[in-house]
Amino acid sequence: MRPEKKWEARLRRKQRIRKKIFGTPERPRLSVYKSCKHIYAQIIDDSMGHTLVSASSLSKEIRDRIKELKEKGGTKTEIAKVVGELIAKKALEKGIKRVCFDRSGFKYHGRIKALADAARGVGLEF
Repeated sequence: MRPEKKWEARLRRKQRIRKKIFGTPERPRLSVYKSCKHIYAQIIDDSMGHTLVSASSLSKEIRDRIKELKEKGGTKTEIAKVVGELIAKKALEKGIKRVCFDRSGFKYHGRIKALADAARGVGLEF
């Protein structure tokens, strides 16, 4: 039996999680993905198959704030907090108050936890 690659193990965990989590119009799914450099978040209504709100560390709305953080020596975790605040503000503007959290197979710590805590801090309910 060959050893499993790290990304294959994450995809298996993701599939296991997605069997249980389903976004509805009343409670859409907040999906988070992180790469080595960036972090992305989407709020998705799975019944319609539509992305309702999205934000990432590449978003134009927070580009200046992220640039300032990087100049001061800010970490990727601090950038994830900014993205969490942005996704929560956009969701609340669209009238979305409650979501179910989909960590996409990543451990709930570090950048994933920072994004979730920042979104909760703005007023999003998990």
